[in-house]
Amino acid sequence: MSRAPLLGRDSYRHWHRLPTQWADNDVYGHVNNAVQYRWFDTVVNNWLIDVGLLDIEHGDPIGLVVETGCRYAASLVHPVTVEIGLMIERLGSSSVTYRLGVFTPGSDIAAAEGHFTHVYVDRKNRRPVPLPEAWRRTLETLT
Repeated sequence: MSRAPLLGRDSYRHWHRLPTQWADNDVYGHVNNAVQYRWFDTVVNNWLIDVGLLDIEHGDPIGLVVETGCRYAASLVHPVTVEIGLMIERLGSSSVTYRLGVFTPGSDIAAAEGHFTHVYVDRKNRRPVPLPEAWRRTLETLT
């Protein structure tokens, strides 16, 4: 079964650099897949904090992760600083699906590509709510 190629650098709207850590390598000698999911969570939430959409203690609505996935194309090995591109793949009425690409410095070919979906809910009752219009305008900068 063939699969679609991973997106290139030019598909992404925001970039975040993260250094690998000694403990990121697993017994097979490469960065473990669970580490890349941690990177996705970090990049998405750091962007949301930086643009003023995420207030961890008091914000409302809040985003709950309902789906993640990743395709791997190349091994990464510590030490390296990865460059993670972020874009929005789908902007729904109460959900956002982010697309993330993991690149080594200078490479136009992704080592991994993931997606990460938040459903935005009322902090108190945890039921989906429409994205506020101001949020939508900010999120659209990543489309």
